[in-house]
Amino acid sequence: MKFKRRTIVFEAADLEAESAFWAGLLDGSVEAKDTWHNIWIDGEWHLAVQLAPDHVPPTWPDGASSQQVHLDFYLEDLDAAHEKAIKLGGRLLKAVDDPAARTGFRIYADPAGHTFCLAWP
Repeated sequence: MKFKRRTIVFEAADLEAESAFWAGLLDGSVEAKDTWHNIWIDGEWHLAVQLAPDHVPPTWPDGASSQQVHLDFYLEDLDAAHEKAIKLGGRLLKAVDDPAARTGFRIYADPAGHTFCLAWP
């Protein structure tokens, strides 16, 4: 079986905030429809945001619910990525204890509460 497309879809009560966050963080663009937004990166459709008016964000890492799903992004300039994520409406959930360590990550939430990590190898 051959797949024609693989897309990660986030649910969110605020389509504009969620899609603008991911498009901004990944240097992409938004193709908006009524209840669905596509996130295009380098001319390809990579992510989507679906309207979920009753969306309840996960409470992980401090709550009783799991994180449900998360994305990891490995990059060279952690500080620049951190600033960009915060400026776009992301929230830092857990910082690494030693940013000078050879490897590590920071845990964030997007505007709808979905978790993701900014990591360095």
